[in-house]
Amino acid sequence: MKQFLITPAAGKRLIAKALVKHPSIQKSLKYGTLVIVAGTTNGYIAEEILYNIGQIEGFSRKKFFRGIVIPPNKPRTGEGRLPNEKGFPGDVIIKNGEWLKGKTIFDIIDYLKEGDVVLKGANALDIFHNQAGIYIGHPQGGTIGVALQAHVGRRVELILPVGLEKRITGNLNDLANKMNKPGIKGSRMLTVPGEVFTEINAVKILSGADAELVAAGGVAGAEGSVWLGIDGDEKQLESAEEWINSVYKEPAFSL
Repeated sequence: MKQFLITPAAGKRLIAKALVKHPSIQKSLKYGTLVIVAGTTNGYIAEEILYNIGQIEGFSRKKFFRGIVIPPNKPRTGEGRLPNEKGFPGDVIIKNGEWLKGKTIFDIIDYLKEGDVVLKGANALDIFHNQAGIYIGHPQGGTIGVALQAHVGRRVELILPVGLEKRITGNLNDLANKMNKPGIKGSRMLTVPGEVFTEINAVKILSGADAELVAAGGVAGAEGSVWLGIDGDEKQLESAEEWINSVYKEPAFSL
């Protein structure tokens, strides 16, 4: 086993590089529609995929979110939100390999079919049950409420990229039941079906090695970091180390 420290930003980049190679995403880029719902992790994914298909021009991770959580010492409104979140560029919709600039999931949802893929980030991760939860602030369920129409109604594949930094210890269904009760303040929670995709999955798809969370934490920019213990044969470990080295200096997300 070898151990590697991965910061939250490096984790996002690692997940993004791995999802470029995901078989379902590769297929959807050739023969269907890929929907990358705006979010901070998904911004890295959109960046990597658009670069891979030669259409990165015009894309920026800046403002590629509908809401964002920031520290208490930053100017904000409400529950950690930015005072100004204008300038939203739209989600990234790629149909038959072509980026449809300015479109959102709401524009395309009724046309999605089996074989298409939706990528949607998450806010909570139960690593023991491989389950993700999403904060809900919109009275109609937001983008995940729309995405589930296609996932459950038409078997459109739903992939949930989420960093290990978002792991929780409780049962997500129990937490959602508590958070969604009448009279409770703050965001609601939806436990979501779909393929959860973390740094652990990224290591597997990139190198074939097996990774597990062995420790976490840090300071001076390493806050939220995770230590991964990675097992595999010599070739797999070498590949895993190369991929992690390619992302480990990823700068922290900036607004």
